[in-house]
Amino acid sequence: MAYNIKRSEYFYVTVKDEPGEAYKLLSVLAERGINLLAFTAVPIGPTNTQLSIFPDDPLRFTAEAKNAGFLIDGPYHALLVQGDDELGALSRVHVKLYDARVNVYASSGVSDGKGSFGYVIYVRPEDYQKAVEALGI
Repeated sequence: MAYNIKRSEYFYVTVKDEPGEAYKLLSVLAERGINLLAFTAVPIGPTNTQLSIFPDDPLRFTAEAKNAGFLIDGPYHALLVQGDDELGALSRVHVKLYDARVNVYASSGVSDGKGSFGYVIYVRPEDYQKAVEALGI
């Protein structure tokens, strides 16, 4: 199985939980040439949504987001896994973290349906360097 794991920075933008809020942010970023590696949206409380943005170029994203008037929180650190979608692919990544006694406190992944997958791994800040070393990054 082939996969690549790299360090990734991500940022939060909190918006009102209303139709079109993610679209507004994503369209501004696209207009400004910001490429995203990953994106998630989750509700926080009854009236807000937290958008997690994983830009390809964090410095450029920070500058463009601030110029556009978005209040960003971050950067935070995660791990991005991309590879061939095979049975047991994620277990081969997780066993390395398990052996290093690193707890994965959140994750999110998707298969593209054509043989590849993407997976974001969140570990606690105090475990980040240990995770990086365990995964050989």
